[in-house]
Amino acid sequence: MTPSTLFLGWQDKEHRQWFPVGRLDAEVDRRSYRFRYIGGAKRAHNEVGFPPLYEFPDFLRDYRSRELFPLFTNRVIAPSRPDRSEYLRNLNLNEEADPIEILAVNGGQRTTDLYEVFPKIRKRQDGTFTYRFFAHGTRYVPSESNRRIDRLVPGERLNLTLELTNPVARFAVQIQTKDYHMIGWSPRYLVDDLVVAMTESPYYSAKVVRVNPQSAPSKQRVLLQMEGMWRNHTPMDGDDFQPLVK
Repeated sequence: MTPSTLFLGWQDKEHRQWFPVGRLDAEVDRRSYRFRYIGGAKRAHNEVGFPPLYEFPDFLRDYRSRELFPLFTNRVIAPSRPDRSEYLRNLNLNEEADPIEILAVNGGQRTTDLYEVFPKIRKRQDGTFTYRFFAHGTRYVPSESNRRIDRLVPGERLNLTLELTNPVARFAVQIQTKDYHMIGWSPRYLVDDLVVAMTESPYYSAKVVRVNPQSAPSKQRVLLQMEGMWRNHTPMDGDDFQPLVK
């Protein structure tokens, strides 16, 4: 089985700035897990004082384990939870999904901290890629857009539009319906790579995978799939994503 790679993002609460800070490489069938800090952690430490995690106190250590580290295990729904089946359906996963597959979709977010988990984009040999994510910021869209979300259907095509006036980030990528309702934003960690996809190739698109009811967490309201192509660009490959320990 091909190893899976997840990144850990962290938000500086004061400035609301996000940094990729860690990398988890997992081979579930071989019970092999590896965590390393990445360049974004060093930048966050220098710029805003990001402290090393309690579980991983050394920025320059290569952490390995035969069990998934508690930092990530605690972000996966327990097998004993009575609502587990419903939770997995909301993620468009089946009952056999392993913790890495769950983390790759649910974002690993908790109300008690400022971390987020996201999978590495896999670029195929022909340059194409497919990537799933939940729309961000759905609770901030206008009421009419919320009503439009209720009418979304799986397979419905969506537009991605570059936003140059976002009050929080340098720029952002809006998600719009074909009838021009803005229903949310792409995750922050995708923006730089999406901008390249938009400018380098006309081949990119997004579609609805699943719409969860309003009773679901707002961060898990609309699951999307994006498809695109990079001719020369390698996603998630800049200095911020390079392990501090090779």
